[in-house]
Amino acid sequence: MALRPLSRRGYAAGALALATALTLTACGSDSGSGTGTTSASASAAGGVKLVQPGKLTVCTNIPYEPFQFKDASGKIVGFDVDIVDLAAKKLGVTQNIVDIDFAVIKSGAAMAAGKCDVAAAGMTITDERKQNIDFSDPYFDATQALLAKKGTGAASLADVKSKGLKLGAQASTTGLDYVKKQGFNPTEYADSAKELLALQAGQADVIVQDLPVVLTWLKKPDIAAKFEMIGSLDTGEQYGIGLKKGADPVLLKTINEEIAKAKQDGTYEKIYVKWFGKKPGELG
Repeated sequence: MALRPLSRRGYAAGALALATALTLTACGSDSGSGTGTTSASASAAGGVKLVQPGKLTVCTNIPYEPFQFKDASGKIVGFDVDIVDLAAKKLGVTQNIVDIDFAVIKSGAAMAAGKCDVAAAGMTITDERKQNIDFSDPYFDATQALLAKKGTGAASLADVKSKGLKLGAQASTTGLDYVKKQGFNPTEYADSAKELLALQAGQADVIVQDLPVVLTWLKKPDIAAKFEMIGSLDTGEQYGIGLKKGADPVLLKTINEEIAKAKQDGTYEKIYVKWFGKKPGELG
């Protein structure tokens, strides 16, 4: 959730992050195998300090298919979930997912308040976010795309502007930041689902969103029948797993090592193909 999309997904000041952190105990909903947080950290394998015993608690923002979303049974699944699972298994713990507002995640407030150990939310690594969050090594190369109702005649951001089309974007994302830098003042929507709904309802003629999300939407017949991707924006973004500023070095090291190992032994490619239907480098 490049921004991204990573993408996705605005940057809160440190003071705002701290203020938010003070009230976060009542924010979000747990969607994993446990609920709530403990007053004291618990150690996992290698002495990693975790906010819940036996769990790697992960903050995310759903839906953001195919990175994280609920399947037919209500279980949260997706590309990001599988990537984080690699580190959880290495630590000998289970992954516990907390669904929370993306602005609270990318500001660093969620982790500063002990709401979660890490954040995996299709989150683009940026210098601004690095002021409040530590990031893992990149695990996904992201680009943005433009989705429009059929018949607009637009094939680029320049066309969107010249034709006076209504542009929408997801709040707190790098996609929003990108189009603002191009001189647009898009309508902002709280999450990707609301953004798509606005397009379907005619509140927006075109929306900007991470390419993999757009491609996933277009796999659905009802969307493909009325909407089309009219262009891609190579923004050079990369997603990273977010951690609390001054993160536990063992936890960060474990995540980075598992990402590297997965890329070397073929596990990463299998996960990639599972969720995108193509190998890395072939998307789009």
